[in-house]
Amino acid sequence: MTGPEAPRRGRGRRPAAEVRASVLEAAARVLLEEGLPAVTFDRVAREAGSSKMTLYKWWPSPGALAAEAYFAGSEEALDFHDTGDLEADLTAQLTAFVRLLTVAGAARPVSELIGAAQLDPELGRAWSESYALPRRELARVRLRIARDRGELREGVDLDVIVDQLWGAVYHRMLVLRVPFDETLAPRLVDQALHGVARRAGEPGA
Repeated sequence: MTGPEAPRRGRGRRPAAEVRASVLEAAARVLLEEGLPAVTFDRVAREAGSSKMTLYKWWPSPGALAAEAYFAGSEEALDFHDTGDLEADLTAQLTAFVRLLTVAGAARPVSELIGAAQLDPELGRAWSESYALPRRELARVRLRIARDRGELREGVDLDVIVDQLWGAVYHRMLVLRVPFDETLAPRLVDQALHGVARRAGEPGA
């Protein structure tokens, strides 16, 4: 005969980093599939197998949680490379952003997050400080490198270039509410870098 079966050991408390990662993954999934209203502490805690009190401890509001989940989920897709070709790099990054919105389905949750940020101070702060301003600075750094290499004229307003590129996408999505796709990206970059005046050698120049 065999002896009594040893009691099974429980998994124990998960490391905080593992819990946070599972919560963000669950929140991102709910946000993308069902939209911002579905992202509640109750729902995400249940999906992630976590304590609701943990979520209350780590995030000031469900909106702030949803925002961080979007940031974490989009970071790799929106990586900004420097290949030495400014036009190609801007086009690649802007194309990745448009593709994230239109193909990966992020347009709806991003629109909802921006709308909610106007009324939720914690979400607004999270969106600005943890996403919008850092993303803007990545673009400014790449443009600054190009300016220092002599690819852009001295005195060019880097913020205006960022506004012309990414601002145009947000404007179509949030204000005009018209369809767009990734073919928009190279056209925006071309006009931001080369302007709209006729070029030498073009008909009518």
